[in-house]
Amino acid sequence: MKLEFFKYQGTGNDFVILHNLKGEIELTQKQVKHLCDRKFGIGGDGLMLLNKHGKLDFEMKYYNADGRESSMCGNGGRCLVKFAADNGINKSQYHFSAIDGDHEAYIGNEGWVYLKMQDVKKVEEHYGNFILNTGSPHYVHPARDVYDINVYKEGREIRYNDRFNKEGINVNFVEEIERHLIVRTYERGVEAETLSCGTGVTASALVFAHNDNGFNRIEVKTLGGNLAVEFDKISDHEFENIWLCGPAQFVFKGEVEI
Repeated sequence: MKLEFFKYQGTGNDFVILHNLKGEIELTQKQVKHLCDRKFGIGGDGLMLLNKHGKLDFEMKYYNADGRESSMCGNGGRCLVKFAADNGINKSQYHFSAIDGDHEAYIGNEGWVYLKMQDVKKVEEHYGNFILNTGSPHYVHPARDVYDINVYKEGREIRYNDRFNKEGINVNFVEEIERHLIVRTYERGVEAETLSCGTGVTASALVFAHNDNGFNRIEVKTLGGNLAVEFDKISDHEFENIWLCGPAQFVFKGEVEI
């Protein structure tokens, strides 16, 4: 079977995207893993299908690089919105479904994609670290000298410890410098550090929301570029109207035989 594929990236978080509004594409875990392989396939942190939805603009189907269907991917969602716009789905406001529920999105005048995330009702503190779910489960570790951390080694130790081993968790190392954050993330499913993680950036921003309750905007730097998170802080453990904001760009397209 020959497939036309598209490659997109959002702050270095890169994805293989397949146009599937006709519903003709069904992939096995082995096929997805092969397509995401950087040596023998196309290469990507994940793969997405743009599927038809009965009521909304489209459905987002997301797979991690290991071939398994995964929880929500924030940068992936932003890239899929840009892909939809580039392929004729032109909306001032997008509405689509993902594994964690329905989402809104729009493309700003500056070209950034703004994606509304699910509300967060619980932030758990764990020995000075924090656990929360922003569409995917995240462990946030406040750190110093974050660029000197061995993210693969330390992230893997947390992801595979007894508490998180079964379901897995994404691990974020976060440093606050002059009111902005630097975030590095070990992603489950990729099982390595990625250049950026949208749900991880979102989780980190919420944890570091020091302002009084109300509207907040936090600028975040990742290895792959800059993002921002906007939200309404209800309390230290509850957040609403959360938006992940940042660039999403087409890289290339091609055909692949599977």
